[in-house]
Amino acid sequence: MENIGFVILGLILLVAGGEFLVRASVGLSFKLNISKMIIGLTVVSFATSAPELLVSINAALNDSPAIAINNVIGSNIANIGLVLGITAIIGPIAVNNTFYKLTWPVLMIFSISIYYFLWNDNLLSMLEGIILFIGLIVFLVILIRSAQKNKDEIDIEEVDDAVATVSYMKIFIWLTIGGLALYFGSEFLVKGAKAFALDMGVEEGVIAITMIAIGTSVPELAASVIAAIKKEKAISLGNLIGSNIFNIASVLGITAMITEIPVVEAQILSRDIFWMLGFAFVLFPLAFIPKKFGIERYEGVLLFLAYITFIYLVF
Repeated sequence: MENIGFVILGLILLVAGGEFLVRASVGLSFKLNISKMIIGLTVVSFATSAPELLVSINAALNDSPAIAINNVIGSNIANIGLVLGITAIIGPIAVNNTFYKLTWPVLMIFSISIYYFLWNDNLLSMLEGIILFIGLIVFLVILIRSAQKNKDEIDIEEVDDAVATVSYMKIFIWLTIGGLALYFGSEFLVKGAKAFALDMGVEEGVIAITMIAIGTSVPELAASVIAAIKKEKAISLGNLIGSNIFNIASVLGITAMITEIPVVEAQILSRDIFWMLGFAFVLFPLAFIPKKFGIERYEGVLLFLAYITFIYLVF
């Protein structure tokens, strides 16, 4: 039970730390006179990937490479199967043109790249990490240019205007709290997950792709469900895909730049990564059929059932 306690405490700290980091980053960006659109597309996206990033770095440095990889694979599967599935069940989701022209193709390129990098030599090397990260920067430049041209087309993360007037002192305090919470949260989570896997007699990757991935997707799920119930524009497809691109390119990219990540559990390449590729691929036909520019309720049910099937097969 103690290990489950560590996992839960770790997740709570990661969620809280991520929230403080987002606020501090946005506040600082306003101080530096960065436009709201760029803050939404870059700063918020980087900050919301911070919990996954710290978990992967911590796991890779503590001889748990399976947690480092499956934390990202599981998070990407959960974003589509769990978060998008449940949000679409509450109310249909609109899809815009940028999804077809930019974000979905880029997601597929990154997903296939990470599969190739891992399959090629059972290792994500420093060079491959650098390639992923440079790819992310190129994608962001294209996205920002595209957003400046077609303002209505790009899904920009919500930016809280209230933080614009916050003092430097408050930003510093938020950064400190956020940083400490993320650090200790990742420590507790990785330590608890390793011990829990040992107790349960399952591989670390199994815990990472289920418990850790669902835990780090809870904030997105809560925000999406609340928005969908209030009939506001729910967390859009663009933002979820953006989150998946960031997970691969910044989380695995930066982690591999710090320390190489070997593939130590066979099921990562024989099963888990194919589920991630499948969930990413299926978005395109779902958004096209039966009617273009929308994901319907029953398609949400299909995504959710596919996610439940995946969790069942993993265990």
